[in-house]
Amino acid sequence: MFKEKYNQLLSSIGDHKTMVLSTAVYNTAYSRMMSIVQFGEKFYFQTDCKMDKYSQLKLSPDISLCFDNITIQGKCKEVGKPLDNEKFCELYAKHFTRAYQLYSHFENEVLFEITPTAIKVWDYENGNPYYEIYNVQNKTYIRNEYN
Repeated sequence: MFKEKYNQLLSSIGDHKTMVLSTAVYNTAYSRMMSIVQFGEKFYFQTDCKMDKYSQLKLSPDISLCFDNITIQGKCKEVGKPLDNEKFCELYAKHFTRAYQLYSHFENEVLFEITPTAIKVWDYENGNPYYEIYNVQNKTYIRNEYN
């Protein structure tokens, strides 16, 4: 059941979104809007290695992404240069054209990959709130009514 539900969720998210990326180091949380692409059950973004988020991710790979009523927790790692990943470039150029043209070719630009560990979705059915939890690590899915 997990795999089917998880694939439906990833499909509903689509191959791109603008999301809030949160990091935490030294007991302080930081958040910023990011252009994210999704493929192969992972999420990707690019950034300059001189940015604060780069140093924060090097200190702690634990991140959270958030958009709408969906929160994604995961582990983030640097995986090379944006232009070295064909699929990333295809999606990023298509959906975030200006950012791709302005930044992807810079020498300091790096690509990060996020592997989700858990995803929580808040939603409503017939006016009643519920949440779904996808524990990606353990491959479990639960749905709970919120009362």
